[in-house]
Amino acid sequence: MAFVLLRPTTATISFPRKLKHPTSKFRKMSVKINCSRNTAGTGDKNNRKLPVLLFDIMDTIVRDPFYQDVPAFFRMPMEELLECKHPTAWIEFEKGLIDEMSPAFSFWLLLKETELARKFFKDGRDFDLEGLKNCMMKGYSFIEGVEGLLCALKQNNYEMHAFTNYPIWYEMIEDKLKLSRFLSWTFCSCTIGKQKPEPDSYLEVLRHLEVEPANCVFIDDRMRNVEAAKDVGIVGLQFKNTDSLSQDLALLGIHI
Repeated sequence: MAFVLLRPTTATISFPRKLKHPTSKFRKMSVKINCSRNTAGTGDKNNRKLPVLLFDIMDTIVRDPFYQDVPAFFRMPMEELLECKHPTAWIEFEKGLIDEMSPAFSFWLLLKETELARKFFKDGRDFDLEGLKNCMMKGYSFIEGVEGLLCALKQNNYEMHAFTNYPIWYEMIEDKLKLSRFLSWTFCSCTIGKQKPEPDSYLEVLRHLEVEPANCVFIDDRMRNVEAAKDVGIVGLQFKNTDSLSQDLALLGIHI
């Protein structure tokens, strides 16, 4: 999930309690998606297991620090923060249109001024960019039960990709939580230059994956993003919690 304003050790996986499958009543209502091996395509795609799973990240897999941690960092209520922020700076950062740091310096080199820092607030005020990044880093954590769900899907050989509105700071999420154990960071807005719910962002995903829309399942906590996926023929599921997602996937024939 993308911010309205903000969004950047390999550990033993601790499995949550066993995820429940829906009742037989729900199974009778299920609409099956082709979960067999793909027989079309060339190369590695010959053995692709369908459907391909596309996951939003923020507040779907990873807790979004924006809503509580960031206002506390700036010591101002959310309403004031939203009023003070530049209206487009974060969107440009998510799309990769502005850099966190000047390209003339190493990415992690601390600079007094950066393009993001200069544009973050409408009045151009200074703030501690590194402190903000540390605040975000501390706030990243798995949504309850999701790590075990991803592990189960991975063990069942489902192909999974991130499809998220997020800037280069997704690398901080990867550094902390190692999501690449389960999925590929294939479709980040900062690298593809497109954001959900723009229709072309979904079409870009389909072009890259070379699959039919009906053979993709997209999971996002924001309903407008889910509806946009459905508009291009992708199967869309709104994330509410891990148990409900497990049930929704089972209704599509994706049993864990």
